[in-house]
Amino acid sequence: MNLRLDELWQPVAAVVGAETPVDRLPALGAEEAVVVQGHGGVLAVASAEALTRTREQGRGGDPVLGVSEPARVVRVGQRLPLLGPGAADRPVVGVGVGDLAEGWIPRVRLLEAGFRAVCSRLEQLRVALDAAYNAIVVVDAGGRVVAGNRALSRVLGVELEDLIGRPIQEVVPHTGLLEVLRTRRPHIGKRIELGGHAYVSNRTPILRHGRVVGAVAVLQDVTDLESARAERDEADRWKRTLEAVLDTAYEGVVVVDDRGIITMFNRAYCEFLGVDPADMVGRPVTEAIENTRMHVVLRTGKPEIRKVQRIKGHDMVCDRIPIREGGRVVGAVGKVLFRDVSELDALAEETRRLRSELRYYRQELQRQNGTRYTLGSIVGESPPIRALKDLVRRVARTQSTVLIQGESGTGKELVAHALHNLSPRADKPFVKVNCAAIPEGLLESELFGYREGAFTGARKGGRTGRFELAQGGTIFLDEVAELAPATQAKLLRALQEREIEPLGSSGPVVVDVRVIAATNRNLREAVARGRFREDLLYRLNVVLLETPPLRDRREDIPLLVQRLVARLARDLGLPPRDLAPESLAVLLAYSWPGNVRELENVLERALNLCDGVRILPVHLPHHLRRRSASGEELPPLRQVLAEVEAEHLRQALRIAGGRAVEAARLVGIGKSAFYEKAARYGLLSR
Repeated sequence: MNLRLDELWQPVAAVVGAETPVDRLPALGAEEAVVVQGHGGVLAVASAEALTRTREQGRGGDPVLGVSEPARVVRVGQRLPLLGPGAADRPVVGVGVGDLAEGWIPRVRLLEAGFRAVCSRLEQLRVALDAAYNAIVVVDAGGRVVAGNRALSRVLGVELEDLIGRPIQEVVPHTGLLEVLRTRRPHIGKRIELGGHAYVSNRTPILRHGRVVGAVAVLQDVTDLESARAERDEADRWKRTLEAVLDTAYEGVVVVDDRGIITMFNRAYCEFLGVDPADMVGRPVTEAIENTRMHVVLRTGKPEIRKVQRIKGHDMVCDRIPIREGGRVVGAVGKVLFRDVSELDALAEETRRLRSELRYYRQELQRQNGTRYTLGSIVGESPPIRALKDLVRRVARTQSTVLIQGESGTGKELVAHALHNLSPRADKPFVKVNCAAIPEGLLESELFGYREGAFTGARKGGRTGRFELAQGGTIFLDEVAELAPATQAKLLRALQEREIEPLGSSGPVVVDVRVIAATNRNLREAVARGRFREDLLYRLNVVLLETPPLRDRREDIPLLVQRLVARLARDLGLPPRDLAPESLAVLLAYSWPGNVRELENVLERALNLCDGVRILPVHLPHHLRRRSASGEELPPLRQVLAEVEAEHLRQALRIAGGRAVEAARLVGIGKSAFYEKAARYGLLSR
């Protein structure tokens, strides 16, 4: 640290010889001094304070050299090293032109100036340390903290004043500074963790005159850097994966930026064009690909799907799709779907073949599993049918036991099939057991099976029961009310314990089977009469589904008739038939005690009797056309037809979502006629 002399300059009152008496000197100001010369140079300097003290002691005759101090002579303008060895041992005398001393500097002022300079330098150092973003810690040779900065305080969450003087191992464990002090070797780029953050630490020894007097560590927070590096590595990995996927794809793929410059070109496209990928990337797409429209897609922002583009004599099929970011088109991707339209024809043919196979395998699976019907087989849009379908969808997702109750001919088996086909067990067996059709003596072995030798006449190898055949799937117990009491007890055990015991078996067999039971009887009445176990009823009646009779959903009759006539005519090998309005009126007026099954039989009879294209009332059974037993007459034809027409229009509006024009198209009449009829029946809201 150097200091200019003229910053501390004090004047010289006189220059005298070494033997000049003190009393002969002129009066001096408080800041002045006398320079003593001799032997060809400046010997010493006598301050005003020293001369005044000599006079007061009565030694005014003493030579001035006796009351002076040795002087250090420097040139004016020379910089003086304040902190060098012996810098303040003696006063400093400035030497002017012609070796004339012009000024001097007392030791005290020199020390004060040095102290201020040191303090200023320390303040500059402290400000510089605090301005540093990285944490810095300095230790002495004993490993105690002697300095640090605000970043260090922030990192450790401790005031800097509380850190000074503490061992470094208490402040920042694992800094490695003690090792640096011991080995005198720096540690560069070492990683440590503090407070959940990752830091890279550089640690170096502090040397003075070849001796280690301390060490300093700089900690750089690299948490965000490592996170960014991890994100970059992840992005690079995905980019490599994407490039690998694109290169292994059969379809040609090209990607361009917002200027139409190619940024990616996969191997399949290169092979198709006979080019090198390195030659394509970076080129304008309009120069690289024949008849391209990628630049058009960039300009319009509109995708072009399944477009034909001619390249190298081939009419290929491609997609061009804009890439958007924040609502702005930043690029586009082109994809060759078919290198030639002949491939599209081959694909269409293959698709037709696969669809045919799929239909076959679906039918075969349904045949193997024992199901033929789905939820779509339940025809009708009346409120009771819609409620039943909704409940079937909900119940199908669970494993709960279901009891289906309804009159004969109401479609209980259809509901059971639909439940199975909508359930997670759809690909597993569906086993039907008609409890009324199997003799009572055989029913138990039919349900639960038997082992070889279980009884006289038992089949060799035994017999697998229906429950085991349905393993993993569904067992449908139709007419469950006809079960004998002994079989009811075994069925109750199967439901409770999920296990059966075949005749002659040495132990129970665990079964995973969903049970669906059906009956046309009132099981609660059967329990009251002692014909059915009450505990079994509770086990079966977890979820009750009731199939509504046809008389409670007459509005479904037109749709049912339409479906049944079409299917029956096809099965009978007859041309399509239509139902006359007056015949439909007869069907709507009947109470249908046999429900849909009776309706199907009536329509099959009518088709056999009908020679024309329309089924007339004469083709219907006589009991449907004559008066009922109570003597009530059939309602007027006009009334019945109006009711049918109104319901038909109502269904069309519901299917069309309330759009009258669409509904008119569905029923095959003009818009004006539809509005007139809908207004007549009050079907249009005002």
